[in-house]
Amino acid sequence: MFDFTPLYRSSVGFDRLFQLLDEAAATENQTYPPYNIERVGDNEYRITMAVAGFGPADVSIEAKGNTLTVTGKKAEKGTAGEMLHQGIAARGFERRFQMADHVEVKGADMDNGLLHISLKRELPEALKPRQIAINGVAPKLKAIDGEKAA
Repeated sequence: MFDFTPLYRSSVGFDRLFQLLDEAAATENQTYPPYNIERVGDNEYRITMAVAGFGPADVSIEAKGNTLTVTGKKAEKGTAGEMLHQGIAARGFERRFQMADHVEVKGADMDNGLLHISLKRELPEALKPRQIAINGVAPKLKAIDGEKAA
């Protein structure tokens, strides 16, 4: 764990970066549930989480600001018999992902114990590159060897 206090005193506007670093260090040791993050296209991403034993009703996905939170809570069920070994994890979880600006959640699917969350970066028109016309006086044409200038 790093102390960013000296940097706060000598920098302006980097507080979000320091907060992200603090959160990354805090969640570094979290291993459940396992997940993948993949780039599907130039501006498209997919998070895949292994949520075996959880159904769509047991998992909630919330996008708030630049934070995506996936929470899983299993309803308590009594078993008919005595559990001798429980190797399948049924504990609840909460996993947070920090998203870049202009990244939006497009949808989520659950298939064979895997939760797929589709993300897409969509830049607003105001941030996309555009050509700027140059206003000025039209160039004057020079007469060449006896021709009249236009």
